Amino acid sequence: MLLDDINSNIGRELMISLGAFLLSMFLTPIYTDFAYKHKLWKRQKSVAVTGEELTVMNKLHKDKIKRHFPTMAGIVMLVAVPFVLISTGCLNRGQTWLPIVAFVGGGVIGFIDDILNLFGKNAVAGLRAPVKFAMITALGAALGWFFAVKLGWTSVMIPYVGSISIGVVGMIVLFTFAVVATGNAVNISDGMDGLAGGLAMLAYGSYGIIALLQEQWYLAGFCFIVLGALLAYIWFNVYPARFMMGDTGSFALGAGLGVVAMMTNSFLLLPVIGGLFVVEAGSSLIQIISKKVFHKKVFVSAPLHHHLQAKGWEESKVVMRFWIIGGILAMLGVFLAMGGGIIG
Repeated sequence: MLLDDINSNIGRELMISLGAFLLSMFLTPIYTDFAYKHKLWKRQKSVAVTGEELTVMNKLHKDKIKRHFPTMAGIVMLVAVPFVLISTGCLNRGQTWLPIVAFVGGGVIGFIDDILNLFGKNAVAGLRAPVKFAMITALGAALGWFFAVKLGWTSVMIPYVGSISIGVVGMIVLFTFAVVATGNAVNISDGMDGLAGGLAMLAYGSYGIIALLQEQWYLAGFCFIVLGALLAYIWFNVYPARFMMGDTGSFALGAGLGVVAMMTNSFLLLPVIGGLFVVEAGSSLIQIISKKVFHKKVFVSAPLHHHLQAKGWEESKVVMRFWIIGGILAMLGVFLAMGGGIIG
């Protein structure tokens, strides 16, 4: 019976999640000492995508710029998650090959960006946006091809409606969009201590539950391994943070999350489960379009968390309230998955 299978596997999932947490807790101080010793300070961007100076952003972050704290802490997750996944026997062609390749691949792209941010000599603080976009798109397309051609996924589930076929090409396009959009959305949300990590933790937890209910034990294992690693990250990243995950962490988490949504056939629930990621990315897009087309701002500063901070909200208040909203949306997403035919 499904309930018996879930009960027999839930202890295993909790143990491997605990293993990821403990390994990450062990590795994090090692990285922290190294990062502070070698002064791996993130270079702040001085101009926006639209070309003007980031005066509001720099004012909001003047304390962080002054105290200097390192970036690229996502490298701990990039080591811990694959290690625990492989060592616990959760590596499976049909369930975890794609999410772990997306996680590592997104992390490598972010790592290159972080390295250029730290040591690059040009005025751009990291990879140029078109280059980064091309790299994450290539990753998504390659994984989408494997998903559609090798694993045979050519249909997408619409909750409360049913499954519709979109063909191989349609699935590759959708899969690529999932990886690119989610990777960038998590990256955009990584602007306050604990914000992106907490929201990602809630999203991976909810997808882990959905995978359990679908009897995708290996995929659930991947989700709970990431959850365990994120718990360790949050331990050190709550305000005032010891470090930031950098693009290494945000692109790994985002790309992996997009793939998990596709693997659970619940991509259309991603805007619910990851609703605040959508809002954050959407607010940045609205700001860019408004400035380019109408030459005026919609928000004091974008994304939304910076707008709220500029309006007088304390950073910790923004983060805590976003976590609460994220938790509600994660629970709603699981409920919709259970009632919408995704779990059957």
